[in-house]
Amino acid sequence: MLVTISRYSFPYEAHIAKSRLDSEGIPSFVADEHTINMQWLYSNALGGVRLQVPEAYAEASIAILSEDREEDLVEEYGIETKKCAYCGSYDTEFYPIGRRWAFLVFLGLDFPLFPVKDGIKCKQCGKVSKT
Repeated sequence: MLVTISRYSFPYEAHIAKSRLDSEGIPSFVADEHTINMQWLYSNALGGVRLQVPEAYAEASIAILSEDREEDLVEEYGIETKKCAYCGSYDTEFYPIGRRWAFLVFLGLDFPLFPVKDGIKCKQCGKVSKT
């Protein structure tokens, strides 16, 4: 018997998780993939794309998918951080500037007229600057 261990909005997200389980030797299956591909607006109504595994592998699968592998990626590929323009700290993160306004304009006009730009938010001083 198959057990649903996670749900995703888009099929590609489920396939990424499936690949992770396959690399560990756990058989997994993606359900409702084609339905969501045909009518992606129904994704939330149908419960999304389901990732299923045999019942015996359920606990191990959940543990594998909940692992945080960010440190491995940073160690292997490195990380480029931008310098804060205000305080000089390298403790920064990506931050989209104007996303809130673009969303509000989209709600009012049904058309996104406000541009979204890339920015950097400093975790030390909290200020946002353009990239």
